[in-house]
Amino acid sequence: MESITTDATDLFLLDILQKDAGLSNQTLAALAHISPPTCLRRVKRLHEAGLIEKQVALLSPDKLAPLLGHGLQAIVEITLERQGEEAQAAFEQRVAGDEAVQQCYRVSPGPDFVLIVQALDMPDYLALAQRLFTSDANVRNVKAFFSVKRSKFGTRVPLRRHAAG
Repeated sequence: MESITTDATDLFLLDILQKDAGLSNQTLAALAHISPPTCLRRVKRLHEAGLIEKQVALLSPDKLAPLLGHGLQAIVEITLERQGEEAQAAFEQRVAGDEAVQQCYRVSPGPDFVLIVQALDMPDYLALAQRLFTSDANVRNVKAFFSVKRSKFGTRVPLRRHAAG
C-alpha cells in the first residue's frame, strides 16, 4: 500500500464519518464545505488507502436483549506457556477465526493476550473456553471477567481537530 497524504479536510471527513458513516454524500460535503463530487472522491481515496477499513452498523445489545437475550460478554486474559513469535501468532490466528471473539489484543506486561468475547450463555462460554483455551496445550492460564454492565463503548479513533473550510 502506498503512502497517502492527508489534509485538514480529510481528517475532518474521517472524524465525521466515525460519528455517523450513514450520512449522505451531500450532507457530508456540506459539513466539510466542499462540493459533493470532491467529497465522494476524497472518501473513496480514504477507503482505497485503507484509512477507512470498513463501514458497519453498531447494534444495541440492550435493545436486542428482549429478542435474543442478554448473552455474556467477557474480558479474558490469556497467558501462554511459550511466548515466542510463532506461538503467539498461532494463538492469535486461532482466536481471530472464531466468531465469538470480538477483539484480540497482545498486551504487555501481564498476560500475553486480552480478548473480548461474546457468548449466548454460560454453556456457550464453556464451549468457547474448551474450543479455544483448554484444547490448546500452550495456554497456561485463563482469567475471565464477566461484564455486568457496559458503561461506555466507543469505536472512535481520536484525531487532531482541524477546521476544514
